[in-house]
Amino acid sequence: MNELLAARSLTTLPVVTLGGEAVAQVKDTVFDAAAGRITGFTLSGRGLLSGPLKQSLPWSTVHALGPHAVMIRDALALQDTSVVVARREAQQGRVLHAKVLTDEGAEVGTVLDVIVEGGTSGRVVGFRIAAGKALVQGSRRRRHRVYVPRGETLAVSGRALVIPADATRYVADDLPAFASRVGAFRAGREGTAS
Repeated sequence: MNELLAARSLTTLPVVTLGGEAVAQVKDTVFDAAAGRITGFTLSGRGLLSGPLKQSLPWSTVHALGPHAVMIRDALALQDTSVVVARREAQQGRVLHAKVLTDEGAEVGTVLDVIVEGGTSGRVVGFRIAAGKALVQGSRRRRHRVYVPRGETLAVSGRALVIPADATRYVADDLPAFASRVGAFRAGREGTAS
């Protein structure tokens, strides 16, 4: 598995051509919630006073996503903003602050961030959530933020997102530990499918 990245950490990453030219920076990440993938990025110019660009970056033109840059072959990868933003899937991909429910009906928290796999996949592997009482026992002060994997199918309404109940057994307190928990979750799901 490639390195895991929080979607919020992608904001302001430079968009760099394979020739080394920084052509833009990431303004926002756009998701297709049903497919569980990044569909693209909205962009802003480089520099202190630069505003949003009228161009965006569809995922299909991304060469690789890393912790320090989004790599593209050349500036021709940038396309009209409507290519990324106007898609129906993108409008249904709003998950921040949505309640997280299990498929058994337990509310386990609220989405704080989306965790994606870097490299060439752009796959959503889980979420950073503010854990609720059903997930972390104790007083409100003692509840904390955790990482929880997503299932292969994902239901998102904009107000709630549904994960498999067994995903709650694979929570982690930090991103490095979460990478191994995602692997264990996938292995467990594949083992039950046989």
